Amino acid sequence: MDLTSNQRPADMERVTNPELADAFIADAVEAVRAQVGGGKVLLALSGGVDSSVVAALLVKAIGKQLISVHVNHGLMRKGESEEVIEVFRDGMGANLIYVDASDRFLGLLEGVADPETKRKLIGGEFVNVFAEEAARLEGVGFLGQGTIYPDILESEEGVKAHHNVGGLPQDMDFELVEPVKLLYKDEVRVVGRQLGLPESMVERQPFPGPGLGVRCLGAITRDRLEALREADAVVREEIEAAGEDIWQYFCVVPDMRATGVRDGRRAFDWTVIIRCVNTVDAMTAEVPELDWPLLRRITARVLAEVPGVCRVAYDLTPKPVGTIEWE
Repeated sequence: MDLTSNQRPADMERVTNPELADAFIADAVEAVRAQVGGGKVLLALSGGVDSSVVAALLVKAIGKQLISVHVNHGLMRKGESEEVIEVFRDGMGANLIYVDASDRFLGLLEGVADPETKRKLIGGEFVNVFAEEAARLEGVGFLGQGTIYPDILESEEGVKAHHNVGGLPQDMDFELVEPVKLLYKDEVRVVGRQLGLPESMVERQPFPGPGLGVRCLGAITRDRLEALREADAVVREEIEAAGEDIWQYFCVVPDMRATGVRDGRRAFDWTVIIRCVNTVDAMTAEVPELDWPLLRRITARVLAEVPGVCRVAYDLTPKPVGTIEWE
């Protein structure tokens, strides 16, 4: 396996079963050991599927040479960082460093509305945080990432610059270690199962590296970000409780207001837009028809529980023409 190439070989067989996953894991472990040698790898561990699978692969390949870092950039989902600490540090005994950089990231993003600029600022600041952590350690020359093939394709084709591809600064001091970067999302899940990760982790909802920063559309404000965080929690709770089999579901809150009526008085508040998609490889996606009573329950809860929101909408756009995320 060539860890320096961003091009998936034309004859590369899709990793669709345990036997092919075992072969991929063996090749990846050998390639990582050859690349890293006796060095240490600092891994960006978000707790999502991709970074979790990379963590498991790197533990298998280099053991204690791996140092995982979870950065709370203030753009996490409700309870996300707490869950990462509980699962990885407390449950798995991982060598995990937790960094609360919420104020730092939100200050950097203040007034920034362009989505590509946001992604690049977040990606660059991630590297800065890792550099600071690496400076406290010895022998860290590598940066591990959960980059997957759709990230590379969309960045190269100009669809959007993923923070872990187009958003990285050119002058960073780390050499990248990206063992699953030639896999599609469905293949990453197969590899995760074969590595022994729990099903709850393998089937976890995808979450972009820039987090809620690309779901709080336009310039981020703390009050609108908090409204998004609370609304997202409602959407996820209700869809999970309903037992819907949906690949990814979340919501966005645009930087726009709509007129409404609350307690007999005019309101001028934000709109929450629900986004649900089904896909296999994340390159194309369809929108499922949600049960009408479910949509009504979500709407009622969001309007009752989330301050500053007066509208709820459902996005019907497939990929293409839309992308899975809004930014």
